[in-house]
Amino acid sequence: MDASYVMVDGLGVGDVGEIVLRDRRVLAKEGMVVIIITLDRHNGRILKNPDIISRGFIYLKENQTLLEDIRKRIRGIMGRIPGHRDVDADYLKTLLRDQIGQLLYNKTKRRPMVLPVIIEV
Repeated sequence: MDASYVMVDGLGVGDVGEIVLRDRRVLAKEGMVVIIITLDRHNGRILKNPDIISRGFIYLKENQTLLEDIRKRIRGIMGRIPGHRDVDADYLKTLLRDQIGQLLYNKTKRRPMVLPVIIEV
């Protein structure tokens, strides 16, 4: 008799995609960092200091240096984008994910899932 794993995902049972499984492995092993950036809809400027939330990665309240390094890198990224009010949000999220992910790896040798959230007001 052949047997295989049966995956349960929320309300569904059966085929859980490989991407979902990969994301769960990364979250379990490396944690995640959420970056919330609030931009002015009219000129694309950052309205307030980016909010950074970490789960399963490091306790940011005890690592203020890394927190400030992340914020500094975000400001640098935003400053290099000319006329960022016209920049595609998906492009900006990808850029932030890649750059912040590399910074975190260089500082900690870990690769948490980086989730940028852009809010335009």
